[in-house]
Amino acid sequence: MTTIAWMLLVLAGLLELVWATALKHSDGFTRLWPSIIGVSLSLVSFVLLGLALRNLPVGTAYAVWVGIGAAGVTIAGIVIYGESASPLRLLCIGAVLVSRV
Repeated sequence: MTTIAWMLLVLAGLLELVWATALKHSDGFTRLWPSIIGVSLSLVSFVLLGLALRNLPVGTAYAVWVGIGAAGVTIAGIVIYGESASPLRLLCIGAVLVSRV
Protein backbone atom coordinates (compact mmCIF):
# COMPACT_ATOMS: atom_id res chain seq x y z
CA MET A 1 0.00 0.00 0.00
CA THR A 2 2.85 2.38 0.75
CA THR A 3 4.28 1.94 -2.75
CA ILE A 4 0.94 2.94 -4.25
CA ALA A 5 0.80 5.94 -1.92
CA TRP A 6 4.22 7.08 -3.12
CA MET A 7 3.19 6.65 -6.75
CA LEU A 8 0.04 8.70 -6.13
CA LEU A 9 2.14 11.36 -4.42
CA VAL A 10 4.62 11.61 -7.29
CA LEU A 11 1.76 11.82 -9.79
CA ALA A 12 0.14 14.56 -7.68
CA GLY A 13 3.42 16.50 -7.71
CA LEU A 14 3.79 16.13 -11.46
CA LEU A 15 0.22 17.34 -11.93
CA GLU A 16 1.12 20.39 -9.85
CA LEU A 17 3.71 21.20 -12.49
CA VAL A 18 1.10 20.86 -15.27
CA TRP A 19 -1.64 22.86 -13.55
CA ALA A 20 0.68 25.69 -12.59
CA THR A 21 1.91 25.90 -16.17
CA ALA A 22 -1.69 25.84 -17.44
CA LEU A 23 -2.53 28.74 -15.14
CA LYS A 24 0.36 30.70 -16.65
CA HIS A 25 -1.28 30.14 -20.04
CA SER A 26 -4.69 31.16 -18.69
CA ASP A 27 -3.52 34.80 -18.63
CA GLY A 28 -5.18 35.55 -15.31
CA PHE A 29 -8.16 33.28 -16.03
CA THR A 30 -9.04 35.22 -19.17
CA ARG A 31 -8.48 32.22 -21.47
CA LEU A 32 -11.08 29.48 -21.03
CA TRP A 33 -9.30 26.20 -21.81
CA PRO A 34 -6.06 26.84 -19.96
CA SER A 35 -8.15 28.00 -16.99
CA ILE A 36 -10.30 24.86 -17.05
CA ILE A 37 -7.24 22.62 -17.39
CA GLY A 38 -5.40 24.42 -14.58
CA VAL A 39 -8.27 24.33 -12.11
CA SER A 40 -9.28 20.76 -13.00
CA LEU A 41 -5.78 19.37 -12.68
CA SER A 42 -5.23 21.22 -9.41
CA LEU A 43 -8.28 19.45 -8.00
CA VAL A 44 -7.01 16.08 -9.24
CA SER A 45 -3.61 16.84 -7.72
CA PHE A 46 -5.21 17.66 -4.35
CA VAL A 47 -7.29 14.47 -4.45
CA LEU A 48 -4.22 12.35 -5.21
CA LEU A 49 -2.33 14.07 -2.39
CA GLY A 50 -5.23 13.31 -0.06
CA LEU A 51 -5.24 9.65 -1.10
CA ALA A 52 -1.49 9.41 -0.55
CA LEU A 53 -1.93 10.90 2.93
CA ARG A 54 -3.88 7.82 3.96
CA ASN A 55 -0.57 5.94 4.19
CA LEU A 56 2.16 8.59 4.34
CA PRO A 57 3.12 11.11 7.04
CA VAL A 58 1.61 14.51 6.26
CA GLY A 59 4.87 16.45 6.69
CA THR A 60 6.81 14.17 4.39
CA ALA A 61 4.07 13.92 1.78
CA TYR A 62 3.47 17.66 1.67
CA ALA A 63 7.19 18.43 1.41
CA VAL A 64 7.60 15.98 -1.48
CA TRP A 65 4.46 17.28 -3.26
CA VAL A 66 5.56 20.90 -2.98
CA GLY A 67 9.15 20.03 -3.85
CA ILE A 68 8.23 18.23 -7.06
CA GLY A 69 5.94 21.08 -8.06
CA ALA A 70 8.39 23.85 -7.16
CA ALA A 71 11.35 22.22 -8.87
CA GLY A 72 9.28 21.26 -11.90
CA VAL A 73 7.72 24.68 -12.35
CA THR A 74 11.11 26.33 -11.94
CA ILE A 75 12.61 24.13 -14.65
CA ALA A 76 9.57 24.66 -16.90
CA GLY A 77 9.83 28.41 -16.42
CA ILE A 78 13.47 28.41 -17.42
CA VAL A 79 13.10 26.02 -20.37
CA ILE A 80 9.69 27.00 -21.76
CA TYR A 81 9.36 30.67 -20.83
CA GLY A 82 12.98 31.75 -20.85
CA GLU A 83 12.88 32.84 -17.22
CA SER A 84 16.11 33.73 -15.50
CA ALA A 85 18.43 30.95 -14.41
CA SER A 86 20.64 33.34 -12.48
CA PRO A 87 22.71 31.81 -9.70
CA LEU A 88 20.94 33.93 -7.07
CA ARG A 89 17.49 32.82 -8.24
CA LEU A 90 18.51 29.16 -8.33
CA LEU A 91 20.16 29.50 -4.91
CA CYS A 92 16.98 30.97 -3.39
CA ILE A 93 14.76 28.31 -4.95
CA GLY A 94 17.20 25.63 -3.83
CA ALA A 95 17.08 27.03 -0.29
CA VAL A 96 13.29 26.79 -0.31
CA LEU A 97 13.47 23.20 -1.52
CA VAL A 98 16.11 22.20 1.02
CA SER A 99 14.16 23.84 3.84
CA ARG A 100 11.20 21.54 3.08
CA VAL A 101 13.20 18.45 4.07
